[in-house]
This record gives sequence, C-alpha cells and structure tokens, in this order.
Amino acid sequence: MINVIGLGYIGLPIALMLAKSGNVVVGTDINKKLIQSLRNGKLTFEEKGLEELYETAVNNDIKFTTEYQKTDTYLVAVPTPYIKKTKKLDQRYLLNALERIISVCDYGATVIIESTISPGTVDKHIRPFIEQKGFVIGQDIHLAHAPERIIPGNMIYELEFNSRTIGADNKEIAEKVKRIYSSFCKAEIVITDIRSAEMSKVVENTYRDINIAFANELAKICRADNMDVYEIIRIANKHPRVNILQPGPGVGGHCISVDPWFLVGDYPDLTNMILIARKTNDSMPEHVINRIRDIMREHSMNDISRVGLYGLTYKEDVDDTRESPTLQLLERLDKHLSYGIKVYDPFVKETIVENQYHDFENFLDDIELLVIMVGHVHIKGYFDLVENKIVLDTKNVCDFNGIYKL
Repeated sequence: MINVIGLGYIGLPIALMLAKSGNVVVGTDINKKLIQSLRNGKLTFEEKGLEELYETAVNNDIKFTTEYQKTDTYLVAVPTPYIKKTKKLDQRYLLNALERIISVCDYGATVIIESTISPGTVDKHIRPFIEQKGFVIGQDIHLAHAPERIIPGNMIYELEFNSRTIGADNKEIAEKVKRIYSSFCKAEIVITDIRSAEMSKVVENTYRDINIAFANELAKICRADNMDVYEIIRIANKHPRVNILQPGPGVGGHCISVDPWFLVGDYPDLTNMILIARKTNDSMPEHVINRIRDIMREHSMNDISRVGLYGLTYKEDVDDTRESPTLQLLERLDKHLSYGIKVYDPFVKETIVENQYHDFENFLDDIELLVIMVGHVHIKGYFDLVENKIVLDTKNVCDFNGIYKL
C-alpha cells in the first residue's frame, strides 16, 4: 500500500494516477473538509481529465482519510513555501508530515518526498530530524526524493509523459521507487543521488524564471522608449538560436515564483543573476499599476473603481490562484490605500477578493478600463464586447486596434 500524504494540486492527481494504475492507495490530508469532499465525490479543484481519473481510481478502491497509515511506502506532497524574510525553505509542513509518518510506519519503510525542497534539505534537516527520533536511516527508514514535474492545466498528460528524476541513497531503494512510478509514467525515469535530485528541480524552475525576467525587462525597456516589444521579440526569435519568451504582468504559481528563492536564501553571495530575475518578475505588478495610472491620466479618469482586472489565476485556463500576479497587484494597491478596483475570473467560482464579479457582462458594464491579466480562452469569445472598452492587454491576446500593451 502507498500512503500519499497531502492531497492538493500535486498529491491528489498522483494518488489518483497510482490507484488507476493498479496500486493500493490511501490518500491522507489533515484538512477534514477536503477529505469529506473527496469521499462525497466532489473534487477540490478543476483540472482537465481529473474527474475521469477520479472515477477510475474510486473504482479501484482508493481511500481518503485524515489518518496516516501503517505501511511500507509513503509519498509526501505537502506545501513547501519559502520564508519571505530569509528566503529559505519553510519546513514546517514537511517535518510535521515526517513526524507523523515515523510514528506509524513499518520497519524499513520508504519515504518518497515529492514536494520541491531546497538543495541539501534532506542532508541538513530531514536526516537529523529522523535520527533525533531514534531511527536509523537506511535500516528503519529509507529516503528518496522524486520531485514533481507537472503544471496545472496539463497535469494528467504530464504525469504520464514527463520524464521523472529519482534521488535515493542506494540503487535498491531507487529501483523500488522507479517501479512505483513506472506503473504510470511512460517517459524516462532518471536515477541519481538525493542532492542532485533536489538541485535539478530547483534549477529547472530558476532557469524558467530567469528567461521570463529577460522578456519582462525587455518590455520595460521598450516601454521607456516607445517600442513594440512583441514585434522585437517576433523578429529576434527568427534567429535559429534565439527563443525569447513573452512578457507578462508577473510570475505566479507555487514553482517558478518560489523555488529560485531557495537558492537565494541558501547561497546569498552567489545568486546575483537569480536575485535580479526574481526582483524583475516581482516588479511587474507594479509596472502594470504604472501603466494603469498613465492610461487613466490620458483618458482623464480619476476613479479607480471604473477599472476592472480580468483574471485572478496565475495562468491561463486553470482555477489555481497561488501567488498570482493579480493578487500581488491587489496587495500593492491596498498598501497604497487604493480601493475599489473590480475583478473577474471565469475559473474562480468562490469570492476571494473584494469587488469580485461572477457575471462577465455585469463586470464590463461597471468599468471603463479593462486590464487583461490572464489570457483565458474565455475572453476571446467576447472581443465584440471588449472592443468598446479602453483595454490594457498585458498578455497580448487581443487582435484589434487601439489596445494598450505592457
């Protein structure tokens, strides 16, 4: 039996995929409301293909509980945020899960950590923590790290077809973990040591963060001198060895906006480029605010309540709002005592911010300036209504004239 600990955006899909693939699975989460919802057949977030996967997993007798199970295999997918002051990994959720695991696990159990962790976390913190409890690692408990590598909006496909990395202390444990993932993963599964697995995951997201920061810095440069950043990127990308990404209103989610800080926190004297990239991407919501201000002045608008933000999620066509640029922008407005801006997102059903609308046409009726923060497919079906508004398109999705850009 595999006990999956943490049933959020990562833990739930992998628990369901494991069950679908014939593994005996129990999903555990301390959130009683979440567990009851899953028992009642109600998923806790939207994701393409997740309902079908859930139905198959339930038919294969997956269980959901708040209790940790006595078994020989655990897969840990709990939150691993960073501490904003120090930029270091906040280990609370991970260590709490490990403490509960070692209180019930079988002798010789394998603990697979899926949560993204900063390089050296296992050696510096997890091993000492477990050893302080009187357990011998390599005998009483075996450790492995198999960092998740999926993105909301395409999770089910990527669980099957993205390559995976498994870090373990010895080949026997690595092969055991590989067999588990091979039950559903059709891509290459790479075996390495734990520290290399830790570092490779953080490096992947840091690489992406730096590339996004370059595009965002180009947007600022072009705005300062009245150039079209999208045209410049289009032309530059015709070079066979150039692939500049598209700029945007910021970086969100629980990976790209978080993982680079682990390196900054642990290696403050060696991460100059990474730090600048993080600051650049974190500055983009402020850049959007400045664009809103300039456009309002140009149109003699003095009431921010006539401005509407389209999109609350951190990326297109998902309901995930973690670290979203829109939430970052709203936080900055709040600090400046600026209230009343309106918000709409077709994927966010619950009201999570003030002045949030749930009817798009009512939202448009109450605003003059529309700021597109997320390029949901939804809005492309309403261009006939949007054309009548002043539009700041931070995602370059509109194809009609008179649009303001980043």
